[in-house]
Amino acid sequence: MERLEFHGGYPAAESAARAYEDADRRRAVEVYRFFYPVVSMEGILRGTRAAGAVDNESAPVLVARPHHIGFTLNSDTPYLGAALDLRKSGPLVIELPPGPLVGLVDDHYHRWLVDLGLPGRYGPRGGRTVLLPPGHDGPVPTEGDNDEVVRSDTWQVLCALRALPLDGDVAKATALLKSVRIRPATTAAAPLSYLPADDQPMNTTPLAWEDNVDYWRVLHGVIATEPPVDELRPMLGLLAELGIEAGRPFAPDPRTERLLVEAARQGRDELLVSAFASRRPDRLVWPDRTWEWVGLRPENGTFERPGSLDVEARDRWFAQAIVASPAMFRRERGAGSLYWLGLRDADGAYLDGDRTYRLRVPLPVPHTLFWSVTAYDAATRSEIVTDQGRAALRSLLDAPPPGGASHVDLHFGPEIPAGAEGRWIRTAPGRGWFVYFRIYGPEPAAFDGSWRPGDFEPLP
Repeated sequence: MERLEFHGGYPAAESAARAYEDADRRRAVEVYRFFYPVVSMEGILRGTRAAGAVDNESAPVLVARPHHIGFTLNSDTPYLGAALDLRKSGPLVIELPPGPLVGLVDDHYHRWLVDLGLPGRYGPRGGRTVLLPPGHDGPVPTEGDNDEVVRSDTWQVLCALRALPLDGDVAKATALLKSVRIRPATTAAAPLSYLPADDQPMNTTPLAWEDNVDYWRVLHGVIATEPPVDELRPMLGLLAELGIEAGRPFAPDPRTERLLVEAARQGRDELLVSAFASRRPDRLVWPDRTWEWVGLRPENGTFERPGSLDVEARDRWFAQAIVASPAMFRRERGAGSLYWLGLRDADGAYLDGDRTYRLRVPLPVPHTLFWSVTAYDAATRSEIVTDQGRAALRSLLDAPPPGGASHVDLHFGPEIPAGAEGRWIRTAPGRGWFVYFRIYGPEPAAFDGSWRPGDFEPLP
């Protein structure tokens, strides 16, 4: 790097101008990466509204399919995603019935607030959670000592829930999900209603903004409408140096707009490198396989390590996925879930939509609930789109292997191999793809390495 020129201890004018340009670009790339989860959350909220939902009034319920564009959504369970506005409602109550529900609440900055359902305080027993808005200093509207009270630092929050179809009955799981009650705690307003969205296309991603100036426009809209959060103040300070701060309009001059566009493209590209080309040795799950940990930190969902935040793990997760919590990756028998990323074949090459592969899964898979493999498009990080109209193979819902079998072979490729009926996902020629292997309720063999899936084997 060329050194700056100084005269008598003062920077020369040309050197000072170059230093400002370099510093602003460096700041812009860093804040792009740091705030990407925030813009991703805004994509979820806007996509939910675009599907017809109204904050505090209605929410879509769906089993994700390829026409639902969302970062690594899966077709394993019905989803409920509720955009909630605590500024309008005041304290909100979320009432869960007993049953196999899994969920959480995240704030507008995509930070975890509370787990709900199986990974939460009440487990399968249901229960009440009271959400308090920022600065709430009035009475806490609880109905007893067992209510869980959670305070949000932002007005906008997302409640995301899934119902596990443990007996393979998706309709039953969907009905359970629709029995969740979300309502204002201090008024007689009706609880949220639910919109069937299985067949309705949705896009809950920031793909349209992530590499252009609209990324910054969307980010400005969030920080302009939410209270400042102490832990974000240093990064908000970097944004302010770029002219992006609450209380000021978003109006970059031509030089700043050019720099912001360049930073958005570079930041997006760097995130995808973290997601799909990390050099971290701890990304590998097993030394003799190409499978990787999705978020690099399988022991927690907050990306914390002793003394610091694992920024590479955070970048990697949010470039691919949405929402995280400490319970999502809890390493306990029968609790939480495991997520493994498969993006390379047995020879280390990226998975290619033009080629055909076999994935051998030893049986039984060590789980107490179920397991699945879902294929995603590398460019959209959403379920692959082909005329087959499916992207997942699931132990509960798809063709079971013969009784007593030692393994099941899953196939992926543009054409179905002989004998692969019911265990094949069509891929799109010319497009890269990857999978998530999910185990719900993992057992010890999934942790200690005594069980492991094969690698993707290219077939002739």
